Amino acid sequence: MDIVVRGAHVVDGDGGPRRRADVGVRDGRIAEVAAPGSLGGGRAIDADGLVLAPGFIDMHSHSDLQVLAEPDHLAKVSQGVTLEVLGQDGLSYAPVDDDTLANLRAQIAGWNDDPAGFDFDWRSVAEYLDRLDRGIAVNAAYLVPQGTLRMLCVGYDDRPATEAELDRMRELLARSLDEGAFGMSSGLTYTPGMYADTAELAALCAVVGAKGGYYSPHHRSYGAGALDAYREMIEVCRGSGCPLHLAHATMNFGVNEGRATELLSMLDEALDDGCDITLDTYPYLPGSTSLHALLPSWATAGGVAATLERLRDPAQRERIRHVMEVEGSDGCHGVPVDWETIEINGVRFPDRNGHLVGRSVAASARRAGEPAAELYFDVLLSEQLGSSCLMHVGHEENVQAIMRHRVHTAGSDGLLVGARPHPRAWGTFPRYLGHYVRELGVLTLEECIAHMTSRPADRLGLTDRGRVREGFAADLVLFDPETVADTATFDEPRQQATGIPHVIVNGVPTVEDGRRTDALPGRALRKPA
Repeated sequence: MDIVVRGAHVVDGDGGPRRRADVGVRDGRIAEVAAPGSLGGGRAIDADGLVLAPGFIDMHSHSDLQVLAEPDHLAKVSQGVTLEVLGQDGLSYAPVDDDTLANLRAQIAGWNDDPAGFDFDWRSVAEYLDRLDRGIAVNAAYLVPQGTLRMLCVGYDDRPATEAELDRMRELLARSLDEGAFGMSSGLTYTPGMYADTAELAALCAVVGAKGGYYSPHHRSYGAGALDAYREMIEVCRGSGCPLHLAHATMNFGVNEGRATELLSMLDEALDDGCDITLDTYPYLPGSTSLHALLPSWATAGGVAATLERLRDPAQRERIRHVMEVEGSDGCHGVPVDWETIEINGVRFPDRNGHLVGRSVAASARRAGEPAAELYFDVLLSEQLGSSCLMHVGHEENVQAIMRHRVHTAGSDGLLVGARPHPRAWGTFPRYLGHYVRELGVLTLEECIAHMTSRPADRLGLTDRGRVREGFAADLVLFDPETVADTATFDEPRQQATGIPHVIVNGVPTVEDGRRTDALPGRALRKPA
């Protein structure tokens, strides 16, 4: 054996009870699961009192650039994450051409930064996956971003795609899936993906389903009209035959307090009717996104330059303000914005705007003696749309109800950049294990691990990951069930979790005795044709 984990309490990922065992690793695979004390050879890890589980799979990650730009990747590695699903919310960096890439770099800088001097040496999905294969901390799977497809084939206008444009999107989508993508994502409160109508989405999903992939939408609303938005996604996949994975499936804003049971009843009815549906959530109340995402969709038509031009026009600013504060912008999920709940947590230009970080837009506006909307518009202009925010709009009873559901999986939705990123980027998986399992008992330990390992592996169609079994890839995490906990907070978000001393990716230790090694054993996974 290369590594022997001795005497661990093995939780294999399938939801069954833990058992004591030795686990041997050879050539990147689990070579043997045997009786305690029976295996020898190689490096030994004393796991007395520790749980050995499959490595955690982050079903909703925004590490698309940071996994390359900051290869240490401590935020995810230290949580026990061994696989991330990238390309989320309909906006990522492949497939692209030069013009689309330039616009994307500006539009989603608040998610991923736009590192100076970074070499974007790919354009296709295949080339991006090859870039990941040069060495990353964890494994990665990729979804084709539908908004990026629309940029390439339709542009930035709010209009239906022509038949020729739709054919081009389908062709490019099929090629990207053949190159190894696992499915398609959408961000239907983000432009230009949100300009697609139901028929366009169904046509694309038919391609995804035929290729054996799945559709992961950030649907049209998590606020007013949330249930209708979920219903649209179910019908898209029912009609197209494409499996559905609902991204960060929350019920947020005041209009949805206590209404998780309505969503879950809808899902149960569809599941019982034969629909193939899964979902992911993060175990926190606030959400996080780009600050400009709250704008109404018509205000961002035409791309970044056109958006900034509107924000310089006093008449357009007043029109936008009225929609956001009175009517409810589609970018803000159909709910009139409450500036007290919108906290700026990341800026590209801290010398100009760092004083705004950690405060709500309303609080900063009071300090400046100006209306909140005016400060918001000025920040977007000053930041060239590159700032991010927290949205304090969640409800604990909804969070707990959804995480109990039979098709639930875990996803951090973690943004790794900015002065004060959401702590979910560093704490999602230990928070499930510590707060919701040990402290609150919302899930048993075995149930929770299944949510974070075998269920997501099954959704991805991975037949050799997500379980502690002989022959499976040696993606493993060792943690102390009595001490595992998230330490990241909203004030100090970049804090390593406690109680996770060992993490192994493809048979190579990435965390040893709680310290990050220099290993980069991860690679891009490609969905089999």
